[in-house]
Amino acid sequence: MRRKTLDLLLNWVGVLLTAVFLVAGVGMLIGYQFTSAQVKSQLIEQKVFFPTKSGMDYKDLVLAHQTKYAGKQVLTGSEAQIFANDIIGVDTAAISGGKTYAEISAASMAAPSNMGLANQVQLVFRGDTLRGLLLNAYAFGFMGVIALYGAIGMFLAALIMLALTLFGVRHYRKADPAQRV
Repeated sequence: MRRKTLDLLLNWVGVLLTAVFLVAGVGMLIGYQFTSAQVKSQLIEQKVFFPTKSGMDYKDLVLAHQTKYAGKQVLTGSEAQIFANDIIGVDTAAISGGKTYAEISAASMAAPSNMGLANQVQLVFRGDTLRGLLLNAYAFGFMGVIALYGAIGMFLAALIMLALTLFGVRHYRKADPAQRV
């Protein structure tokens, strides 16, 4: 095979890979933007706010070293995780005495006349449900961040491949047409 033929083939592969990396980067960037927008819009609709300094749950923020969020609306996945674990998680653990919903529910079914335990089951169920929904927002927000990092990586790979392709084009122009590999 002639050297110029190999160089031309490799240059076309470089162009193709550059295009693939760019398309993948754009796709990942769109995924990041979509995920972030969806998480934010869903959290805005829920109107969840961190407790203020005068709020009852503020002590949970102090214990978690998250007082910078006091009074702020939960708008991102990472904020949803903090609220879910450091506010709701702490409160439901206190209500249930550290037991899971399944454990107190089973105890409530064993003692159906115990209204205090039935109320405890309802509170923990509601808390665990809201906590799960907020942790889903966190998970989707985290996937969006991974897509952002992937997009950055794809754009860097496209830039590197473009540079390599341009060096290949320069080499193609200088290569001896009679040389064989």
